[in-house]
Amino acid sequence: MEAEDLNACGTAAIVTEPQLTQLFRKYLEREGILDSRFCVQKLPDGVMALPVLRQSLLEHHLQHLKGSIAPGRTCALMWIQNPVPSKSARVRSPIQKLRDELESLASGHGAAWSEELEKDLPRSWQRHGDLVLLSEDSFRAARWGEMGQELWETVASALGAKRLARRGRVLSNSFRSPTVTLLLGEDGWVEQVENGIRCRFDVTRCMLSPGNITEKLRIASLRCAGEVVVDLYAGIGYFTLPYLVHAGAAFVHACEWNPHAVEALHQNLQLNGVQHRCRIHQGDNEKLELQDVANRVNLGLIPTSEEGWPVACRVLRKDVGGILHIHQNIESFPGKALQPGQDQQFPSPLVSKGKQDNGVPGGNDTVSDAGRRALGPVTRSAWQEWAKAAGTKIRMLLEDLDGKPWRTNILHIELLKSYAPHVHHIVLDLDCRPFS
Repeated sequence: MEAEDLNACGTAAIVTEPQLTQLFRKYLEREGILDSRFCVQKLPDGVMALPVLRQSLLEHHLQHLKGSIAPGRTCALMWIQNPVPSKSARVRSPIQKLRDELESLASGHGAAWSEELEKDLPRSWQRHGDLVLLSEDSFRAARWGEMGQELWETVASALGAKRLARRGRVLSNSFRSPTVTLLLGEDGWVEQVENGIRCRFDVTRCMLSPGNITEKLRIASLRCAGEVVVDLYAGIGYFTLPYLVHAGAAFVHACEWNPHAVEALHQNLQLNGVQHRCRIHQGDNEKLELQDVANRVNLGLIPTSEEGWPVACRVLRKDVGGILHIHQNIESFPGKALQPGQDQQFPSPLVSKGKQDNGVPGGNDTVSDAGRRALGPVTRSAWQEWAKAAGTKIRMLLEDLDGKPWRTNILHIELLKSYAPHVHHIVLDLDCRPFS
């Protein structure tokens, strides 16, 4: 209910003298009949009014209060026409404001508010500047369709937005395209600043995963001065930009075949003033003509980046080797571990964990502190088994390409997020070096 509606309704109140206000307040709060929607207020004749909830035992409480004070002191029940709303009544949460305004809209269209409509409201959303991105499971009831464009105008107004879009499921095509529908506004282009990096993209054509923030921060903390990096799945620049802006990479080759992502990547490189240190290779990275150039290769594709491993090995420098950052979804059900080559299907992210890393090799088979705290031995064992198998396969790929022996060393395993109780998105930092 709006503050002005509360004010118009009025309320019952017990009035007393100022010096008795705290005594009365404590009693009414203890008995659960102080009306928190309104403030205790001073009336024109100098007495204090304590708003109370109307109930059958109110007269009993009034008599109790009268018996607790000296005869002749003020203690009476009256009706206040213009009570002052409390702060909590004046400030509604965005969800409550949305619900109230939609209930009013539904009533105006002759639709009774129902449990179906209540359950169909969004409980969370993403905000990108003046655009709000709603969850895919909201506003699906047929009743909403009867309200036309007025529905989206009301939702946007309630959430303080000018544009509105609704997320759908990610398509299982080669581009992993989002099915986002623009509901209000002319276009879906948004800009955000994250860790000092400006990033523009069209929410209806490109994905931005909030769960990747821990890895972006970790990359930003790496020391890559003088290094050439190949980012095999660059997207709009999720990892390319931290390598250039914060990690100090000398040059990044960014590979991406989604034309919409490439368009955004061009803009983002220019927005951050690093376009002269990056070359975009548009198209299938398996056809990439680069070889023997990279000190570091980023393979940021899930559920698996294994198809890109031969390309990563081909672009890695053969004289000194380098580091591969390999993304993978790992199942860790008891008695079952994911091995390279297995195809898995996974639901959408639920939680996010992780920490920054300084990028300095600190020993073999290390797992981030977040992983150790949150996960049991079965999970960590599944990660290690997969990482060792991945290291072996990549070593064999390098030896086939180079015709010489190589060694691989697990530097670090980082947990990015969990997709389910037994499915985790991890990043393996694998050091790859030729034998001297």
